[in-house]
Formats: sequence, structure tokens, C-alpha cells
Amino acid sequence: MHLLRPTWLTHSGEKKDHEIYSCHVSPDGSRLVTAAGDGFVRVWSTAAIYSANEGDASKPRQLASMSYHTGTIHTVRFSGNGQYLASGADDKLVVVYRLDPNAPAQKETFGSNEAPQIESWRVFRRLIGHENDVQDLGWSYDSSIMVSVGLDSKVVVWSGYTFEKLKTLVGHQSHVKGITFDPANKYFATASDDRTIKIWRFNPPGPNSGPHDQMNNFMLEKTVTAPFISSPLTTYFRRCSWSPDGNHIAAANAVNGPVGTVAIINRGTWDGDINLVGHEGPTEVCAFSPRLFGNIDQSLPENQDKQPSVHTVIACGGQDKSLSIWITTMPRPLTVAHDIAGKSISDLTWTPDGRTLFIASLDGTMMVVLFELGELGFEMPIDENDKSLAKFGAGRRGAGIIEGPDGLLLEEKSKQGEMRGVEGRMGALMGDQDTSKPTTLTPLNANGQVPPITNGVNGSAALTNGDGVNGAATPQVNGQSEKPKDDANAAKLERLKNRVTITKDGKKRIAPLLVSSGGGNESSLPRPQLMSTSGNQAAYSDQPQTTLDLSKPYDGLPPGGLAALLLGNKRKYAAVEGAEDDHVDKKLAISRKDGAVPIVTNTPNGLLPAKATSTTTGQQPTPEFLRPAVTNPSLAVSQVRLAVPKVRVHIIRSLGKEISDDNQQSQSTVFEARNPSQPPATGRPQDQEPCRITVTKRGQPVFADYLPRSTLLVTGNHDYWIAACEDGSLYGWTPSGRRFFNALILEAQPVILECHNQYVLCITAVGMCYVWDILTLSSPHPPVSLGPVLDLAIHSLTDHVTKAPAVTSGRVNSEGRIIITLTNGEGYAYNPSMYIWQRLSELWWLVGSQYWNTTDSSVGNLQSNSALGSSTDKDSKTSSGVIAYLERSTTHATLARGRARMLQQLVKQLLSREGFEGLESTVSIAHLENRLAAALMLGATDDFEVYLYMYAKRLGAEGLKGKVEELLRGLEGSSIDRDEEDEETVEANDDDQGPETRKPQKEEPASDRYWGNGRDTLCGASRRLLLTRVVLILGKNRDLQRITVPYAKLLGLTDDGVQVSAEGGDAMAL
Repeated sequence: MHLLRPTWLTHSGEKKDHEIYSCHVSPDGSRLVTAAGDGFVRVWSTAAIYSANEGDASKPRQLASMSYHTGTIHTVRFSGNGQYLASGADDKLVVVYRLDPNAPAQKETFGSNEAPQIESWRVFRRLIGHENDVQDLGWSYDSSIMVSVGLDSKVVVWSGYTFEKLKTLVGHQSHVKGITFDPANKYFATASDDRTIKIWRFNPPGPNSGPHDQMNNFMLEKTVTAPFISSPLTTYFRRCSWSPDGNHIAAANAVNGPVGTVAIINRGTWDGDINLVGHEGPTEVCAFSPRLFGNIDQSLPENQDKQPSVHTVIACGGQDKSLSIWITTMPRPLTVAHDIAGKSISDLTWTPDGRTLFIASLDGTMMVVLFELGELGFEMPIDENDKSLAKFGAGRRGAGIIEGPDGLLLEEKSKQGEMRGVEGRMGALMGDQDTSKPTTLTPLNANGQVPPITNGVNGSAALTNGDGVNGAATPQVNGQSEKPKDDANAAKLERLKNRVTITKDGKKRIAPLLVSSGGGNESSLPRPQLMSTSGNQAAYSDQPQTTLDLSKPYDGLPPGGLAALLLGNKRKYAAVEGAEDDHVDKKLAISRKDGAVPIVTNTPNGLLPAKATSTTTGQQPTPEFLRPAVTNPSLAVSQVRLAVPKVRVHIIRSLGKEISDDNQQSQSTVFEARNPSQPPATGRPQDQEPCRITVTKRGQPVFADYLPRSTLLVTGNHDYWIAACEDGSLYGWTPSGRRFFNALILEAQPVILECHNQYVLCITAVGMCYVWDILTLSSPHPPVSLGPVLDLAIHSLTDHVTKAPAVTSGRVNSEGRIIITLTNGEGYAYNPSMYIWQRLSELWWLVGSQYWNTTDSSVGNLQSNSALGSSTDKDSKTSSGVIAYLERSTTHATLARGRARMLQQLVKQLLSREGFEGLESTVSIAHLENRLAAALMLGATDDFEVYLYMYAKRLGAEGLKGKVEELLRGLEGSSIDRDEEDEETVEANDDDQGPETRKPQKEEPASDRYWGNGRDTLCGASRRLLLTRVVLILGKNRDLQRITVPYAKLLGLTDDGVQVSAEGGDAMAL
């Protein structure tokens, strides 16, 4: 071990050397960067440092110096890819630098002692997100994110691509002074003066991800407190380090009784049972060597067959001015160097080969420790790191081999489209993007290419030379010139630029225009993954901007939902005499002694004596509800019971504008049902007066009618009116008052009555769901029971009444599909093609999927993709927003009842167990597959496209070749086609095939809602367009190019002259 202390490796001042607070080595090991109290970030040549004792002055020592902070710089770090350099200081800023390789050489500045700049590191971004000093920062190993911590107790996560602030974590209660990343890229840990270390779980975001995409990312995994209960608060830093094999975290400033130690925290259990004791004062920094070491040299021929014992090396330093080196296979430190510095050691950093250690001290000096070969052990190949991290799910796959020139061309086009989206986001963040111009995508022709631009053909815009002003091209439509339209945002921006203000001294000044106000009301940022990326949309809103394709409920259900009960088959309604297992209540036996017949009540607990009720006397106030509805005898045998609404005096349903409060006159069409509130004139209760039905329009009567029974529910639209009575009968009228069908007789009282377009949904008190098509006076399917969705299968064999989940909504869409949500957070839709209920949303996806989003709607901000050529003549908004509506309902039900807490704890415990490393990834992919199947079943074209591109992107990131090949084959339409050699095998083993690859026995020619439909469209979108975009998304993954390149050739993507546009981020277009 050799110790170097170059005298020139300092931040020199006029009277003394400034304190050095941080240092770091570049990933290639050629540069050392330091930060000190003089406000400078200096980049040094490591080659000059190693040859400091040789006196060779030919090598440049200082490569660059930057002074863009206004105070002391506390931390400086290179990114993992070596492209960026970041620094944080007490001016609350984080500055990101990037090397400019084409900058001209600089000479010495007159009057300055600074050395000439060999390299030019320019400011790339200034990041504002902290309210106090920035104390430390770190990069993830794939450079996808950067995390900064500071004295404001905040942990700020920045995108490593656009440097947009993704999220602010506020879990700590005091100053945060340390940050370290898991080499498996699954966690990062932060150390704070609140005497805790918090472990945060994250999923690396994509290049085009925004803050809304990361709402459920960066979640707290564990808070470690045991080793730090009485740790001192006098340290300037708490810099921790993660071992290269991913098994341990070394945490500084821990205590073991009265002695200061370094705590070793185990991965998974997050407990610390090992302490490194060897320092007399508190430790401030510890750093693991980035390489693994073995006890034998495998480069020797005689040792190649031997298995070495692998260990890691860690260096620690602190306020006792001492340095300790530890090897994990030894109980005592390898070496302890006392008083190696004049003041506290502030930072430690290793070179990438793991054999050189740089030490920064507050005395203003830098020291270098060089270890001889075999002194720390023998370096293991870098592949050993990847093998150790593979068990934690580290996605460190190789770059792969390019599948020929076509694969290289496909990869370039895929990355070109993705980087355009990234550059657009960067430009938007800097305010240099004109958001007033809507971005459009060129539609594809039949070959998947951009059609040629001609003059006057098919009404497309043509560009001619010499037309317009100064030879500018002018669009021609049908041979006529189209005048440019006035841009409201541009005019507003011009007015803001010329706004004049008067100062206090009476002078006129032009008010400065903020960069953020240059875009008007539109957001210049690309939409998140679940949002549309069209540039001509309105401002972002969490609420859907398109009309939800579901009926709007008029009669609101109770706050807790419509109560439901399940009755088991074994329930006994009366005592059977002579039965051996019969149990007679003691009170009933006593009442039977004198031969009397007791009055009993049938309860869930058996037959009990009826309780006497006091009689009411005097005049009683008129209640809001007249009485409960008369129950139907079918309720006595049904296993499902829903709460029946009470009979109301006055029921109103209006269409159009609301009732005016000024003149109390209706401004719209109003349907009124008035139930009788007085006793009948005959005095007999069985002689009920009729219910009066009236319809008025703008205050004028349209028609009136009478019903023999009291009305419970009403619904209607501009085409018809429907009223449901308490005897289970339904009546219908045209807008002019003509009854267009006979009374429909149900088996029980209706409890939910909804309509949407020509479809009417009615749910009865026994859980039967009816759907009618009013135009054809038919039903798309037979009545279906709610019993399956209410968990009737679980409680059907019980002998008592069970409370089932309440129904929070029952709605119908424009195709007559029934949509049900329950208080347990589950959402269902009835599939009339399969005659079965299907669960589309549930709590499991919320707690286990990385794609669950509580506010962003998958189709809320989506517009029609007709410009992309994906929409057909069919309405593209069919079933729009149903999946997002059901998932929002799941989120609201979960938050209201707190049901997800225990399941989240279960998932967290499973993630730390062996064999469950891929649980989160598997559940996330399954969630996307569930969304895809739901969108295909509902015919939601927009939803299907968005989820398909997200699914393809995730499959490419995971490298799931089997699913990728199956997806591409299904999009091509050949999933039901086989080679001649395989056809016999398919016919012989037809029962062994999956439901998506088996040719249906009876094909519906009008349906394209299954993968093997044999049509040119899938869920209303062009198969060729979907396949083209999916191939472009997968094209950058080299390990999948053997699968994607043949499809790229088939689509013509590898031909010359094909242009790629990626205005839509994930949704790429040619």
C-alpha cells in the first residue's frame, strides 16, 4: 500500500487551502473531480496524479474548473454512463455539466492564477428543487435517475434524461446527509439526522417518463433505526455505500453502545447485526470498492479449476482523521491509518478497477492510496458482479449482437423516434418549444410508408416551388390556396411581450415575460404514457376530456352502496318436530307449555319471540318517504337480496338545462311522477290511488298518464321515457306520450334503472340484470344474476345470511354491456358473447402493479386517432374510458376502506423472499395483459392502442421472447395460420391450444374483437399500423431483433426513404 499526497492537488486560496467536501472518479477512471469551499468544481487527470512522484510535468494536471455556484459545494458526482457531471451546493441548486468535445482550446486568462482549460465542461441544466443546502447526490447505475438530498429534509428525484423533477419524497424528519444506490437498480437508501436510514424501492423510468408516470414509483420500503438510536448529530455527512454484490449497505455514524461504528445492513431483512468497530470518533463516510475480490489468483494455470472465496472491501473515514480498510472475510480491519489527515475525512471514492482509493479531507488536501496486486485480494472478473446481482433481478443484459444491417437500421429508427420525444421534452422544459403549433402525424399508406405529396390529389396538402411570399410553400387544397389561420396563443404571447408597466419612479418599462408563461394555457410537455401526446389538446386535467361511454346515473345510490345479502342453501326457516338435530329455543318451549302458539320472528339466528312495539298516538309529521315497498314473494326463495328503494312522493327527471331559480319555470323537458300521499278515498288500504305521470317542455305540458301502482324509479332520454313501479312492472312512452310496449313484468322490485342510447338496464331486488334494446324491442342476452360477482359461490353452502359487498354503481354502455362496481373495489363487465361475468379491475393490481395510476385516465385525454389512420368508420370512442373508470372506482373504494394496507405488507414481505424476486414485474405485465383483454372485449380502440404500446415496451425491456413472438404473430393475423407440416398436429391436438391461437368453430364476420378474427382490423384499428408501431418500439432491443427484423422487412421498414416520426412518444408512426 502506497500513500500519495500531491501538493498541487488542492483548492488553493489567498491565505489557505479551502476545505474539500467531495470527490469522485469518472467511470473510465481517467478523471478525478473535486468540490470545495471556494465554489469551484475542478476536474483533474488521474494519470498526472499517479505520476506525481516522478516529477513528470508534461502531463496536464487540471483539466477544467467550473464556478457556477454562489457558495460552498458539498457534493459532486459523475453519472454512471460518464456523460454528465452533477454538483450540489449551499445555494440550493444542483448544476449538471456536460463535456463539450468540440470546444476550442482556451489560453491562460490575464490576471488569473487558474490553469488553462484543457476540457470544456458546460452547464447543461440548473435544477431548482431544494429549499436549503444540497448535501449529497447520487446517480442510479443505469443513469436513469439522479437523487439529491439536503438540509431541507427532502429527497428529490430527477430524470436522468430530461432532468425534470419526477418526485419529491418527504419521509425524513431532519437533515438528509447521505444517498447510495443499489447496484441491482431496485432500491436507493438515504441517511438522515433523524437517526434513520430509509430504503426506497423504485422502477427505473423511461426516457419519456414524466412526473405523472411516477406517482406510484419511489415508494418507501423500510425504515432502519436500530443502529442509529443514539448516534451523534455533529457529523457533516452521513455518506453510506452499497456493496457491489448488492447484499449489504454500509451506514456511517452508527453506534454500538458508546462506541461509534459503521453498521452493515443486510438486504431483504434490512436489519444490522454486524458493526465495524475501529474508529475513536463518529464516522462520516464509507465506500465499498466497486469490484469483488477472491483469495486466489485465477489467472494462474494451476488455479483455474479452483473456486475462490469471494469477498468485498470497504473503506471508512470520519472525524478521528483516521482511515480503516476492511475485508468482509476478516473479523478485524486490514489496516487502520491514524491521523492520515489534519481534519475530518469528508469523502472517499474508488477507481473502477478497485485498487486505488482517493481521500478528501477538510484540511484542503487530497490523498491517494495505491494497493499492490493481491494486497486486497485478487480481482474477480466483472461478470461476477453481474452474477451476484442476477438473483436480485438486475436487468444487466448484454448489448446483444445486431442481426445484420437491417437490424441496425431498425434500431436506429427506433432510437431516433424515442430520442425525438426526449429532445422535445427537454426543449419544453427550457421553454424553447412553440406549443401554439399543433403537432400532427402523417397517416400511413397501405405499405406502412409516408404517401407522396402531390398537388390536388385526394385533397392532400401539396408543396409547390415559388408559391407564397418569398418563395415559401403554401398549402393547396383542391387547387385553392388556404389562408393561414390566426393563432390566439401567438397573439396573446405578443401582447404579453409588449406589456408596459410603470415603476415607482414613474418610468415605463417592458415587463419581463416568464418562460413558463410563453405557452398560454397549453402544456408543452408530452403527455404521460397513459395520456395522449397530441399537441393540439387542451390543458392537462385529471378528469376525462371525452365523454365517458356509460350511462349517467340519475337516482343516486346510498353513500355506502346498495346493500346486498347472500342466503345459504342450508338455512332452516322453521323448527321441525321430531328431528334429532333440531334445537328449540328455551323461551319458545316455555311459551308452549299452556298450549299457546307463540308469535315468533324468523331471524338469522333462528326463531325468536317477537318484540312488542309501542303504538304511536297523535298527529305524526309527514315523512320524506311514504313507506317501504311491498316485497315480492320471489324474495323468499332467492339467494341474493338487494336493498329496495323507498317510495318517494315526487320523482323528477329533467333533460337539458336545469330549472331556473329566478322564475321557477323549467327550461328543459321534465318528467314527473307523483305518488299518492293521502289515504285512499274509500278508506280501504287495498284501494290505492293511481300515480300521476306528467311531461312538460319549457313549462308547457306535453302529455300526462296514470299508473295503477306507485313509481320507484324513472329514467329516459330524448327518445323515450321509462318508469318502474313497486310491483315490478315497467312502462315506456315515446317523447309525445305514446306507449310503445306493454308493461314489462319483473320477478321483483327494480332497484337500479339506467339507460344509455337505445339500451335500458334494470336490476331487480333479487339481483337479476335485464338489458333491453328499445329500438328493436329485444334483449342482447338473457337475464343474468349478480350472484357470481357478489361471491355467492363462497357462501352458497352456508346456513346463515351473509352480508355481501354493496353495489356502488350499475351502469350500461353504448353497446348494452353491464358495468358493475362494488365496495370491495372490484369492477365487472358482462360479456354477452361468452354469457359470463368478467372481472376487469381488482385490488390485486393496485398493490402489485407498477402501472396502476390513481389519477391519470387511460382515455381521459385521448382523442380520436383518425389522423393516424387507426380509426375505421366505426365510432372509435366505443366503450371509451370504462377501464379507467373501473380502476378509479377501485382506488376510491380502497382509500375509503383502507383495504390495501395489509395486502401491501404481504407483497413487501414476499418481495424479500427467495423465489419472489420477479413478483412485481410479473404482476405488472399481467396487469397490462388484463387491460388489453378488457379493451379488446369492450371494443375500446383508443384504450387498446395505448395499452398495446405499453405492453410491447415492457416486453422489450424484460426480453420475453416467447410473448414478443406471440404478440407479433397475433398482430400480423397469422396466429391461426400454420405451415402445412403443422396443420395436422394442430388438428390432432386442438384441445391443447390456447384460446387465442385456436381457430374458432363459428366465426362472427362482423366482430374483430379476438386476435384470430382473420380481418384487417383488430379492435377497430388497422393491424398493419399496430404491427408497425410495435415493431418500432421493439426495434431497439438487439436481443429481440431476430424476431423483429423479419416483420420489419415484411412492413418495408428497412427500405430506404422511409421516415420515422415519434411525436407520440411510445406511439410511433411512420
